[in-house]
Amino acid sequence: MSSSGEPLAVASIPRLTPDRLHQLVLKRFLFTTLIFLIFSLVALYFFNRYWIHRFDALIARQASVYDLDPDLVWSVIHEETYFRPWMKGEAAEVGLMQVTPTVGREWAAETGMRELGRQMAANPKAVLSDPERNIQIGCWYLEKMFKAYRDVPGREARSLAAYNAGQRRVSEWERTAENAPALTEKEFIERIEFPTTRAYVSNILARYRELKATGGSESRSARTSSMEVTR
Repeated sequence: MSSSGEPLAVASIPRLTPDRLHQLVLKRFLFTTLIFLIFSLVALYFFNRYWIHRFDALIARQASVYDLDPDLVWSVIHEETYFRPWMKGEAAEVGLMQVTPTVGREWAAETGMRELGRQMAANPKAVLSDPERNIQIGCWYLEKMFKAYRDVPGREARSLAAYNAGQRRVSEWERTAENAPALTEKEFIERIEFPTTRAYVSNILARYRELKATGGSESRSARTSSMEVTR
């Protein structure tokens, strides 16, 4: 009631129809879903950055020991296992760089590490499942391939093919007529008979060269340092 005794006017509140209520609920649901998707994509992006760079320090350390470009080793691991140390291959390959027990035993014998030799003989999967040991042996073997083709043009392609399919097959694929020049990288890759090995070599080289074009190990080191600071 007003002071004059007249009733106060009450603003009318519009009633929500079922259709209007449905529209409001749907809008709220879509907005909530959009926010959730945005946060999920951001989280997935940062998790992926962590996932593919969490072994960078190990890669850099072992690559330097065996005089390899860490960006190339990183590209090999990306192609072999996408940084999953528990991966097992069809031919008994184990770990990040898919090292076989045979290669592990060769490494132990050549380096003279008797205790590791005994461990490799007793339980090679346990030894090769350790990320740093796996990268160490994988780099040792990859270095051997690079030394075998150091005087050949496009040695990266031949070394990667040998790492994947063996030196004997590489010898078959790179064979030329007597006194003919050695095959170029492109010609050699076209000669690879196994589609999986051809794709393996091409993918690693493409990723490696893209990485070098965008800053290579320097940019990866910066990302690794920032991750270590935030831990």
